[in-house]
Amino acid sequence: MLTETTTTTNEHYREDTGTTQSAAEKVGAQTAEPVAVNNSRMNKPEHIAFVGKEVSVMLGFRGELMRELAAKGHKIYAFANDYTSSSELKIREMGFIPVRFSLNGYSMNPLGELRTLWQLYRAFKKHRITTCFCYFAKPSIYGTLAAWAARVPQRIAKIEGLGRTFTQGRHKPNLRMRFVRKMQCLLFRLALPRSTALIVLNHDDQKDLQRHCNVDLPNTVVLGGIGVCLERFSHSPVPLTPLTFTFVGRLLNEKGIRYFLEVAERIKARHPEVRFLVVGAASASHGVSQVELNRYVKKGIIQHPGQVENVVPYIECSSVFVLPSYYREGLPRSTQEALAIGRPIITTDAPGCRDTVDQNINGYLVPPHDINALEQAMQKMINNPNSLIAMGRASRKMAEERFNVRDVNRRLVKILNL
Repeated sequence: MLTETTTTTNEHYREDTGTTQSAAEKVGAQTAEPVAVNNSRMNKPEHIAFVGKEVSVMLGFRGELMRELAAKGHKIYAFANDYTSSSELKIREMGFIPVRFSLNGYSMNPLGELRTLWQLYRAFKKHRITTCFCYFAKPSIYGTLAAWAARVPQRIAKIEGLGRTFTQGRHKPNLRMRFVRKMQCLLFRLALPRSTALIVLNHDDQKDLQRHCNVDLPNTVVLGGIGVCLERFSHSPVPLTPLTFTFVGRLLNEKGIRYFLEVAERIKARHPEVRFLVVGAASASHGVSQVELNRYVKKGIIQHPGQVENVVPYIECSSVFVLPSYYREGLPRSTQEALAIGRPIITTDAPGCRDTVDQNINGYLVPPHDINALEQAMQKMINNPNSLIAMGRASRKMAEERFNVRDVNRRLVKILNL
């Protein structure tokens, strides 16, 4: 289903849902950026397809780039699988063209996957797409294959973390998860070599795609992060009273929300004046349910405003941002936002997460699943609150140097050669 409108607006829309020097070197040492096509395409209007999943994620994380390309005269098609009448209207008001397609992020049903592939192929042909920008694992797989079959000249695949199938839990993956990982590796091997450029956010993902999936492409770029708007997420002083530890994100087990809650309960028993804030929607199927959260709220352990449209005020009132994730992250957007606002960070020494902390400079890294280390890191900050001021300044400096969305978009436009 497609609705075309060329109305343009400047409306800005956003819906919020390691370690040492080596970490900085990892982020800074980028792979050479390929030129996807020859210079004859420069300055010519393109039909550009952004292929993802949720509309809110597309606008929140890709909106700046889409607006920039539209301002250059390119026609932008926004492919998503969760359009409503209101979100479709918002896309049209921004001057983009909404395109619906079906995609089940967790299913491996072959008929469903073929349906997705066929829908994308037909849409690319119908709208004469000349550049395809696919992000996340499944859209990158099926979008790239469909674009290759439809002879789209430029096919960009962007892997923003390897996701649940590559997540290292406390226990060995079960038979089903091992099968799903093998299937995903097979699909990566089939699709990614058909891209004209592959973008990953961290070096760990590049290495694991090569090691586990045998995907070793010369046209791979390590981007380092999708970036944040430093004006929207502006720097503010670290508030020390009350000392507040904040978790922002999807309340999934893999994001470490249960570890955060357990440590909050331990510390609250010793330091009742310390505040713990949980921002995000409950997840009964893969994380913490609303019933569980309510128990922590009633006991006075946490405050839970739920999912919010604007996360900025909640980070601004925080002293420390905490993400004890063991999910296979790309490079967490929520942490980049906290860095930009100037908050010390506690996170895990794991792929993606480790690239947001210079140990003891702007925060602390802890081993994944190590709840005692997480508690010790929080306690250290409680014992030395004045150290958070310098850590906050170091976080803002890191955001300015590594995660400025305008710098990131300049690199992406160069890769797209538009």
